[in-house]
Amino acid sequence: MKVSVIGGTGFVGSHLVERLLADGHVPHLLVRPGSGSKVVQPEQCRLFEGDVTDQAALEACLAGCDAVVYLIGILREHPDRGITFEELQFRGVERTIAAAHRIGVQRFLLMSANGVEAQGTPYQRTKHRAEEAIKATELDWTIFRPSVIFGEPHGRMEFCSQLKHDIIDSPLPVPLFFDGLAIPEAGRFQLAPVSVQDVAAAFSRALTEPAAIGATYPLCGPDVLTWKEILSTIAAASGKTKLMLPAPAAVIKVVAGLLDRWPWFPITRDQIKMLLEGNVCGSSAAFDQLGIVPQRFDAAALGYLKSD
Repeated sequence: MKVSVIGGTGFVGSHLVERLLADGHVPHLLVRPGSGSKVVQPEQCRLFEGDVTDQAALEACLAGCDAVVYLIGILREHPDRGITFEELQFRGVERTIAAAHRIGVQRFLLMSANGVEAQGTPYQRTKHRAEEAIKATELDWTIFRPSVIFGEPHGRMEFCSQLKHDIIDSPLPVPLFFDGLAIPEAGRFQLAPVSVQDVAAAFSRALTEPAAIGATYPLCGPDVLTWKEILSTIAAASGKTKLMLPAPAAVIKVVAGLLDRWPWFPITRDQIKMLLEGNVCGSSAAFDQLGIVPQRFDAAALGYLKSD
């Protein structure tokens, strides 16, 4: 199949392109000017210069394709550079849907996120609106909702390498966030990290799985771990030990409110809020249907951190 990938130069996108090629597909990639060096195996892909705001470039990228995959997502906004949740996680999806209609691409796969909700943070709300937009069409859509994603970064931002850089490599103790006065609950909120290779495999297999049409798949890894356990695993994979101390979320949010407008500050208020909500789901049925045995989250799986 010829598959248009919107967001194919990012972390998940680089792994999806590898998987599509391994499965015999031909990726068509929308590539921003100056980003061509980020493309995986460019000689086997078709590249179209432009970005998601460029309708003509979108249509050129989709032309002749059997399916389109929309992967673009951000963790924090930079409005001065036009990088906002509204623009990239919702309006971009709308434009790609419109291009798919005009070009005649019926199959549409969307990467959303576990925990999206209509009344959540701007990140969650725009992901939710994107889901509603694709559900309102007559396209053959599939939605994926991954938890936090880990794996070889390929030089991009990735969950574990970012935590290693911001927290484990820092001289400061590891913060175990807690809400209110619940100190005994510090660092006990749970996440279920999912391997980027499993996410890529899910997208690729869904392309040819009739049962995936009209389905929304939660994608969480098989290990449900507390924040403390995740950071301990990252530290162990990095060959380090760290002091861990309770950190009141209310205080961190106040500090973030003052500083999270600058990229060097490692976390935003909304990210703290979403962390404390946890991020787990039941994915056994999804992985079984797609024929995937999900990878464990352990020090062995994080070997890439040793050279980070």
